[in-house]
Amino acid sequence: MRLILIATMAVLMVGQAAARDVLSGASLYDDVARYASFGLHRFGTPGDRATADWIATELGAAGFAIKFQPVVLGRQYVVERATADAAGTTVEATPFWWPPEDKASFQLSAPLARDGDVAGKILMVDLPFDRGAYLGPGHRAAIAEAAAKKPAAILLMIGNPADDRFAYNVTQEDAPWPVPVMVVGARARGTFERALASGAPATFDVAGHYERNVAGRNVIAEIGAGRAPTVVVSTPMTGWYSCVCERGPGIANFLALARTAAAEKWPAHFVFIATAGHEIGHGGMELFLKDGAPAPKETLAWIHFGSSNACYAFAEGTRTERPEQERYLVLSKSAVKLTDEAFAKVDAKRLVTEKQAVGELRDVHAAGYANFLGMAGRHQTFHTPADDLGATGPEILEPVARAFVDAARKIVERGDAAFR
Repeated sequence: MRLILIATMAVLMVGQAAARDVLSGASLYDDVARYASFGLHRFGTPGDRATADWIATELGAAGFAIKFQPVVLGRQYVVERATADAAGTTVEATPFWWPPEDKASFQLSAPLARDGDVAGKILMVDLPFDRGAYLGPGHRAAIAEAAAKKPAAILLMIGNPADDRFAYNVTQEDAPWPVPVMVVGARARGTFERALASGAPATFDVAGHYERNVAGRNVIAEIGAGRAPTVVVSTPMTGWYSCVCERGPGIANFLALARTAAAEKWPAHFVFIATAGHEIGHGGMELFLKDGAPAPKETLAWIHFGSSNACYAFAEGTRTERPEQERYLVLSKSAVKLTDEAFAKVDAKRLVTEKQAVGELRDVHAAGYANFLGMAGRHQTFHTPADDLGATGPEILEPVARAFVDAARKIVERGDAAFR
């Protein structure tokens, strides 16, 4: 009797799964909310580990064979507490990666300065928002020039639409700054400007530590081995702060495509890869490309779910879908016709690249994969602590997911002809 009950329950569960529309906005939003529930998503954190477990469980339930690929990165900085205070007002701060080794934790109180003799003081520096995600030569030069003036520390504000604490992606090779660099949101500018004018000191209070040989995991899921064609599908799992709309919609799309391909038994070999370490050097993708990815000559297509592919823009207090210039379809020249068909109803600029792609697609393109398509963008709270569930919604998630499924289905049905 117990076996009959278990069998009946299993049939009911399968029936419920089959009845569920995994491409509906509600289903997609549920996945984004689940991702958000894990909290901080920096590489090596409990939220990173919980995300990998969840994605593996979901793909396993869909019928994929699952394995974890260990990813070990040389270092990660862990923040336990970081604040900046002036004239009795305390605001949250973010140490700018990578902080000095001997200042992983520190307390400092000193006058603020903007120019002149700043030795021993806290130098206020502004970086204009360049609409990018990666720490570049211009940023490095500006910080190096400021540090050369021998301040005790640097108070940094980075322009961004949210007026919040912005973080740039860095690499494992970037050298630590010679002095602590603390980022605060521009919304707190008045507090520090008043302290500067009055000569009142500012105080930094930071508790943190470096970890070495930090362990994370890629999630690799495979179905249809031995079938042709081979299609690789990828998405990053980690990022700054909670990165809910930066990463969440892409992960929801990733899961929806996997569930659809498995449920409909598409006649293809799929390799789904969720990568770790995006924000501190693309370590997971780099490892997968070296060890685990199908060879370029054996891969018909690579589909990538990048940042912010279904997020609201905020204009004059209203929520609207993000302007076209903030979302990009990044594709190989061979994929133009395919994406014109599948993404006709998705508002995004086409970025056809022959030399360099965007985000982790840069690594894919550089590794020699000829046919690729993906989506990446920015939104108002991108790379800030304010990136939360309010940045997306069911009605903007669904069209993107359906477009990607349409494109993938056409690839499977047409084979090589999809890229002619």
